[in-house]
Amino acid sequence: MNEYHHVYQCLKDLYPNGPLYVGFSGGLDSTVLLALAARFAREQGRELTALHVHHGLQAAADAWPAHCRQVAASLGVECRVLTVTVATGPRVSLEAAARHARYAALAAELPAGAALLTGHHLDDQAETLLLALKRGAGIAGLAAMPEHKPLGRGVQLRPLLHLSRAELERFAAEQGLNWVEDPSNADNRFDRNFLRNEILPRLLTQWPAFARTVSRSAALCAEQLELAQDLARQDLIGLVNSAGGLSVTDLRSFTLARRNNALRHWLSERGLHLSHSQLAVAWNELALAAEDATPVLEIKGVKLRRYQGHLYVTARESEPVALNTIKPGCWNELAVGRLQLQPVTAGADITMAPEQLHIAFGITGLRGQPAGRHGSRPLKKLWQEYGIPPWQRGRIPLLMHGERLVAALGLFICEEYAANPHQPGWKIEYSAEPEGTGSGE
Repeated sequence: MNEYHHVYQCLKDLYPNGPLYVGFSGGLDSTVLLALAARFAREQGRELTALHVHHGLQAAADAWPAHCRQVAASLGVECRVLTVTVATGPRVSLEAAARHARYAALAAELPAGAALLTGHHLDDQAETLLLALKRGAGIAGLAAMPEHKPLGRGVQLRPLLHLSRAELERFAAEQGLNWVEDPSNADNRFDRNFLRNEILPRLLTQWPAFARTVSRSAALCAEQLELAQDLARQDLIGLVNSAGGLSVTDLRSFTLARRNNALRHWLSERGLHLSHSQLAVAWNELALAAEDATPVLEIKGVKLRRYQGHLYVTARESEPVALNTIKPGCWNELAVGRLQLQPVTAGADITMAPEQLHIAFGITGLRGQPAGRHGSRPLKKLWQEYGIPPWQRGRIPLLMHGERLVAALGLFICEEYAANPHQPGWKIEYSAEPEGTGSGE
């Protein structure tokens, strides 16, 4: 069975261990996937669960949860139904809003280390690349859908990407599978439906191998994207300061293509994906502004800034959480990051016990003496020395002993509180929340 071989090989190569989940809409693609995954799970002794997302957008969909439970039960698989609310509005893409709600629900359901299998196939890949061409996308868009990608606490796998819809239909008929037809799939007002119903059939009639050759182009673009990302990571080494700012001076020495590549990668790590024209505007209005200026540019609701020769993406607007008590040996959530104080017998950062300390933000008038330096300085001066932009200073967690500064987390520990190299005490682990905005599929 050729279809099963593809799924078997994909799961064995990409995800040999751990629980499996199938995104099960009840349609043809996911029904075939669930049947193949159920066989794999039986043969390999793997845990498998079907997840059906009920969007509540059309009356016909109200009967689908019961259908999905019945089909899953016939295959010996548990089916969970997740109900979501889809944001709608005059300027909201219903397709995008439903997809966002669906993947948010699926990601939240995945335990750590689990894999979500979705039924995207060869024809879907062709549609995705054609939509990317329509948008004028670069290689990230033309790479279309990867076979695997991170999702929530686990991964998303697409085991059917090398199979066409015709092959799935043939398999479903041979196996006597039943599936639902979504009435909205006939609505050509949606771009993907227009391609699927009107354009792709004509292309496949003229060129039967079209979907497969387009998929090969997407795979080649994915390779080029990986190379571009590797180059960007190398180029960004040493260009990002302790406050997360990107050096404008260093970027100016790059060629245009290399600079755009590095800048695009740096922005994407912060959840911001700009078009070619937006990237040019950001560079011209921020990087090339007068040296003594502190320009701000707002794009997609996110502020880009330049300060002391570096570019910044404004942090999320979540309010920092001060802590009157710090729980030792576990992560303490601060909204701007996470703090953990671990007891160690040597190599401690501080000797003072957590119960004597607290976390505060934005205290004025403090002084500090970073370990290894002579004399204390006002915290305002230290912020300037460390290149901390004004808008970030009130979000840096201050580890306090009464009214005295013990450490500015992520930056320095004060001399009077710093442990000797071989002293027992407490190791400070601080993980700052990345700047920028989150993004989902």
